[in-house]
Amino acid sequence: MPAEPADPIDLSQLLSIDDFEDVARARLTPMAYQYYRGGAGAERTLDGNRAAFARFCIYYRVLVDVAQRELATTVLGADVAMPILVAPTAYHRMAHLDGELATARGAADAGTLFTASTLSTTPLEEIAAASAGPKWFQLYVHKDHGLTRSLVERAVQAGYRALVLTVDAPLLGRRLADLRQGFALPPGLVMANFMNGMEPGGASVLGESDLARRIAQRHDAALTWRDLEWLRSLSNLPLVVKGIVRPDDAQRAVQHGAAGIIVSNHGGRQLDGSPATIDALPAIVDAVQERCEVFLDGGIRWGSDVLIALGLGARAVLVGRPVLWGLAAGGQAGVARVLSLLRDDLSDALALAGVPRVRDMPRDLVHRRP
Repeated sequence: MPAEPADPIDLSQLLSIDDFEDVARARLTPMAYQYYRGGAGAERTLDGNRAAFARFCIYYRVLVDVAQRELATTVLGADVAMPILVAPTAYHRMAHLDGELATARGAADAGTLFTASTLSTTPLEEIAAASAGPKWFQLYVHKDHGLTRSLVERAVQAGYRALVLTVDAPLLGRRLADLRQGFALPPGLVMANFMNGMEPGGASVLGESDLARRIAQRHDAALTWRDLEWLRSLSNLPLVVKGIVRPDDAQRAVQHGAAGIIVSNHGGRQLDGSPATIDALPAIVDAVQERCEVFLDGGIRWGSDVLIALGLGARAVLVGRPVLWGLAAGGQAGVARVLSLLRDDLSDALALAGVPRVRDMPRDLVHRRP
């Protein structure tokens, strides 16, 4: 069954993303918590995404008028109140009965953009209608290209503003926590974007993961750069390519018409040992030379993390797990609270760094630690 409502808590007493995770851990089932939290293999990349921010220093400026800070920006032409977006993550109804509807509304309350996952537990049309906030749709290309075409057509019809193509998951990374628990969606939850609901099938034995099996069965592991032309022909929506960590792949994405790139290693959930995204970001920014917008996800927990990413050339960042912790802790209000914490922390960091406007981020502010 979906997560049952829990007694409300005073969200104002939660002062950090880690505080929200502590509450979420207590409210979620062990299987749901480990699914959201976990990474692939030895979780070196999962841990490395967060740790890598400590390799950078902010060489702050002084005697700058920062009495007023402007955090608003645009992403692919959409106005957002801050350069902090909601990343695509699966199965929100494991965290809260309202699932993706609450998350989309919380993002809109915070004035930012929500990215709906192909693997949502709420149909993409209902997510789109849940709020007036801007939304992107994250897409996996399936072996059944007719199914892929249908998902794109539905996203266009529902009013999504961009397609986010995930390219780092030809198969699922080996996630030991899921394998040990025999991860499957709880009874009553389905992958709601598919006609048959993709009922979970009840995989519950050790050493198996229902999701890994379905990904192997359905995802198109033969997908190549040539297929991007076909995908772009399906709609006029801008294409964002998610899952890039190499400069040459970033250049290929631009050459094949990408309007945006998300520097991402899938939150450490795919290839363990891949680089931390903040380490990969500068070379990718240099490689694309402003021919497309560059975004980053992975490891963002503080406003100073966001500032470092912006200082290294990211247009905005996306956050995944922190939003899920907010959803589990307080539904729509919890999501909005997590995003407001990050926004306020970023505003403080901008003031202390001598940067009054995120759109005027100096490129000499952030350097690798000596």
